[in-house]
Amino acid sequence: MTDQPQTDLGLYKPPQTVRGMTELDRAAFSQTVSVPAIRIPTSVLNKVVKSLKKVALQRPGLKRVVEEHNEDGNKDSSKGEHRLLLLDPNSITSADSFGSEEAEALTAYGVPQEIQKYQLKLTYENLKSEEILRAVLPEGQDVTSGFSRVGHIAHMNLRDHQLPYRKLIGQVIIDKNPGVTCVVNKTNTIDSTYRNFQMEVLAGESNMVAKVRENGVLYEFDFSLVYWNPRLSTEHERIVSLLQRGDTVVDVFAGVGPFAIPAAHRGCEVLANDLNPESFCWLQHNAKLNKVDRKITSFNMDGRDFIRGPVRERLPALMKGSQKIHVVMNLPALALEFLDAFRGLLGPEPDQSLFCPDDNLPQVHCYGFSKEDDAQRDVVERAEVSFKLSLQGWCSVHLVRNVAPNKEMMCVSFTFWPSEWVIFTRSPSQESFPCVRTLTASPFTCQ
Repeated sequence: MTDQPQTDLGLYKPPQTVRGMTELDRAAFSQTVSVPAIRIPTSVLNKVVKSLKKVALQRPGLKRVVEEHNEDGNKDSSKGEHRLLLLDPNSITSADSFGSEEAEALTAYGVPQEIQKYQLKLTYENLKSEEILRAVLPEGQDVTSGFSRVGHIAHMNLRDHQLPYRKLIGQVIIDKNPGVTCVVNKTNTIDSTYRNFQMEVLAGESNMVAKVRENGVLYEFDFSLVYWNPRLSTEHERIVSLLQRGDTVVDVFAGVGPFAIPAAHRGCEVLANDLNPESFCWLQHNAKLNKVDRKITSFNMDGRDFIRGPVRERLPALMKGSQKIHVVMNLPALALEFLDAFRGLLGPEPDQSLFCPDDNLPQVHCYGFSKEDDAQRDVVERAEVSFKLSLQGWCSVHLVRNVAPNKEMMCVSFTFWPSEWVIFTRSPSQESFPCVRTLTASPFTCQ
């Protein structure tokens, strides 16, 4: 997410002629404003400017130090001896506005603590995105100048009242953000089947193939055809940090590989699946791009079929080993509903040797959205509905991020112990399997 700097209130008052503009006219934003300035001898200029940096005027593309001019606008004949330092009108309104540190510095360098007014011409180039959009949109309406950056693409979620100005908004975002050459707006919700959404190009080129570097890994993909969320980089890193060389990662909804490829880089063997054929192709492309394609076996299947097919075939052998097995299920809209695919997965005749020790049993990290007041309890209860058993005492819940007002993204993590209650069709008593533990932990913990 790109954060826009705060507006310098009081410095720029846009001409009324730009209000309601839908086609960008950059020249219409030019305006001359009066700003405070202080006269500084050139002999101490650098030292004084450094001492006053907290109160100096900060503007895109604007010089803070300018030459003096006569009343007729010509340069002063004494040029070379003094310069003017433009000051922030929000900080300095008079000679008494300087703080103690600034006042002491001015005295030390022999600079009179006198303020004069300088007529400054502000152009479109000197204005910030928020200022431009606030000047254009109807008064009192929300101004959206933030966006998600995906390579060269700026992804916006405009509200209905902003749509008439969408082309202008897109061009402003390109103008004010170096490296952004395409601005898109989401036009519908994410498709739950392929996890992509329709989008409209607001400004710039229509090239949707983005190159993104996240946590040291390079990804390429068509942003219009696959799912990618730059706000999940911390979560990707969190899960990967749990992995050890030799572990196996089962990525049920792998997308273009933000879990799978870093896991392979870490030395894990990865089974990565995605139903979206475009995601599947870009997953394979990114595995080769990052030279981990030998560590990743990719599948293009429905998540439930993937669990019931390739995962079921490999799981018994993996569970006999000593390396950990991690199952990642990052499809927050639906993943909790897929947990039922693990019930009875390995059939009715468990081999007791699979349960001792139990640190090689699969650990699941399943994501879900919640709009409930108690989001962590909500996602646990929904997971329990899929499993048809209680997770109390053997799961943890991690808050991933706030998606929207009253909507949280959560991650429920747990290990399949006592495993015979879940992945086998029959439920023998605890006495039959000595390694089954008595549960004494709290109902669940939130990380």
